[in-house]
Amino acid sequence: MHAQLIDGKALAAAVKAEAAAETASLQAAGVTPCLAVILVGEDPASQVYVRGKIRDCAECGIRSLELRLPETTTQQELLDRIAALASDSTVHGILVQLPLPAGIDERAIIDAIPPEKDVDGFSPVNVGRMQTGQPCFLPCTPAGCIRMIESTGTVIDGKHAVVIGRSNIVGKPVAQLLLARNATVTICHSHTRNLRELCAQADILVAAVGHEAFVDGSMIKPGAVVIDVGINRGSDGKLHGDVNFAQAAERAAFLTPVPGGVGPMTRAMLMKNTTQAAAMQNGLSLEKMS
Repeated sequence: MHAQLIDGKALAAAVKAEAAAETASLQAAGVTPCLAVILVGEDPASQVYVRGKIRDCAECGIRSLELRLPETTTQQELLDRIAALASDSTVHGILVQLPLPAGIDERAIIDAIPPEKDVDGFSPVNVGRMQTGQPCFLPCTPAGCIRMIESTGTVIDGKHAVVIGRSNIVGKPVAQLLLARNATVTICHSHTRNLRELCAQADILVAAVGHEAFVDGSMIKPGAVVIDVGINRGSDGKLHGDVNFAQAAERAAFLTPVPGGVGPMTRAMLMKNTTQAAAMQNGLSLEKMS
């Protein structure tokens, strides 16, 4: 068996095309979607991510506001910036690029973003709505993972899904989204005793652990769908996933590459959340407009 690659770039292009069409419909109704992106400090990886998000906005016709603040910015100064954006009716999505410099409480910052403008899907209100099956903004990486699984034609209903990692950004929400689609979900983490055996039972395996090549071939059930969320800079200077790609390719039916897998989908789902936010805040329905 040799795994079929799930092309994140091609899927992301299709999702961004949907967002561009939604933007055109909104503009026809007099609304231009706008995403404000705040970057505090000079973190090199964060700068790359922000540039990508700004570029995606341009591709989709979404207006972007880029606020670059110095490393010395205080928590109160950042909260004041968020409050100003929250009260600006022309701004529909607010995204604060993480991580934040030391001395700033990330949770306080996330909590300050109004749920209706929380296009990252990180606010407690949106998390609670997701947990209880109510309409909300889904976190972009987990939503992208689900879309990638579904793109293979895999029916999630009834499958055993194993998620490695329990972060609030990926592990917990992707498990919740799989559960909502009637998968039987096992969440594994650093305290899991029989992790290797559990992973080898998975019809769907999502690796979000943050360690290069953590998942080897023996942890993959033949014919599984493997989603590699990891982005690790290797000793060779290149990006590597949490999954040993060569070994996984020999056993999985479908596999995401790194780079070019989950990453592009994360940003594409952000564009979809932004158009949805613009529609909701203006009392419009994208479904009725399409």
